[in-house]
Amino acid sequence: MVSSGLSALCALCLLTGALTLGGWKDVYPGEPEVQRLTDTFVREYNRGSNYRNYYRQMHITEARRQLVSGLKYEVTLLLGRTLCKNGADVNPDKCQFHETKNIGALKCKFSMLVVPWMNETKILDHKCSEEMTEKLSYQNQDALSAQSQDELMQTMTFFKDFMTTYDRKYKDDAEFTTRFQIFSKNLKKAQEIQEMDQGTAEYGITKFSDLTEEEFRTFYLNPLLSSQPPRPMKAAAIPTDPPAAQFDWRDHGAVTEVKNQGMCGSCWAFSVTGNIEGQWFLKKGSLVSLSEQELVDCDQVDHACGGGLPSSAYEAIENLGGLETEQDYSYHGQKDSCTFSTGKVSAYINSSVEISKDETEIAAWLAKNGPISIALNAFAMQFYRKGISHPFRILCSPWMIDHAVLLVGYGERNGKPFWAIKNSWGPDWGEQGYYNLYRGTGACGMNTMCSSAVIN
Repeated sequence: MVSSGLSALCALCLLTGALTLGGWKDVYPGEPEVQRLTDTFVREYNRGSNYRNYYRQMHITEARRQLVSGLKYEVTLLLGRTLCKNGADVNPDKCQFHETKNIGALKCKFSMLVVPWMNETKILDHKCSEEMTEKLSYQNQDALSAQSQDELMQTMTFFKDFMTTYDRKYKDDAEFTTRFQIFSKNLKKAQEIQEMDQGTAEYGITKFSDLTEEEFRTFYLNPLLSSQPPRPMKAAAIPTDPPAAQFDWRDHGAVTEVKNQGMCGSCWAFSVTGNIEGQWFLKKGSLVSLSEQELVDCDQVDHACGGGLPSSAYEAIENLGGLETEQDYSYHGQKDSCTFSTGKVSAYINSSVEISKDETEIAAWLAKNGPISIALNAFAMQFYRKGISHPFRILCSPWMIDHAVLLVGYGERNGKPFWAIKNSWGPDWGEQGYYNLYRGTGACGMNTMCSSAVIN
């Protein structure tokens, strides 16, 4: 005759599908017994935790059981933070998840022993860790240790939104960690720029927020602008009439759609083609989108994605015999072999001129003659979102210009004068691809390298 305990154990063998003593068997996470045990664990975990918010089960990722002197279960699950304050009177069914539950989730693994014939359930062991914090591994404690839990969760929320908005995908957890740390530092940097700006600009998260300053400068800026002198050009004649209070060539059909140079320091080519597009429109009556790739491939003086000077680009276009259209010679964002064909030229230039450094004279020339190729210091542009940017001169030195753009207009907003600048980082940056910079103080050196092609 066997004992009742042994009989119960043999009955369990039949009920659990011939589970052998000591062997593990995977079980369906939705099994009622697994759910019952999970509910028990979650209740006890919250009771003993120091978290201010109550955590609820999100989903069970793995469950298994083992026949010992009863049934031993091991369950792995994710817990999500709720809006309920942790306490004895919490009703889990009425607690809504916090909006960041998928970011601040807890990954838990617990084991429990169930002895049915003794009506006993006992938690043997458990371990919980913050899912995303564990993924980050806090490899850079200096970057993250100063952040409170709430700040970290908020930053992570911003980062996940950033990844979704700009379709960022990282190859592994290490890269994810690195980019998150950079993003976190850049949020603080953008806030510092915001606090120091004298204009109305808004700085914050942009598509460049996961790049270091060095990466941003390498991929998107043009150091040659301040390290090499421009080719000498004839001075442009300045109109004698005072300029209008405001003017914008976008309103007059002289500006093509915002383009995107990609991860290539070819801003010089975009600045020049933008100027020539406007000049061709004014002289010939048609607006044609011209090829930057032709300059990247065929300009033998400038350095393609490594940077260049507008003054040299004008000369290259003259020597080549003109520019093909964007459609005929499309942009690839890297240097390829030159396939320029004189039979496909759609615009030509005869010469080029240097325009005054006086901002009143720049405005007068622009209003009469068209958009102007200029260069400036891009200090505040990595995190620019909208408004009129006005960095302090000491932060945005006119002697450190590193980005070529197109000046298309000027005006005033709420008493603040500004320049309207077409950039080449796509329409998903700034104000639909445009940058507004304070006018009247030579902000960021915008008046130091102004030029235009001449078409007869």
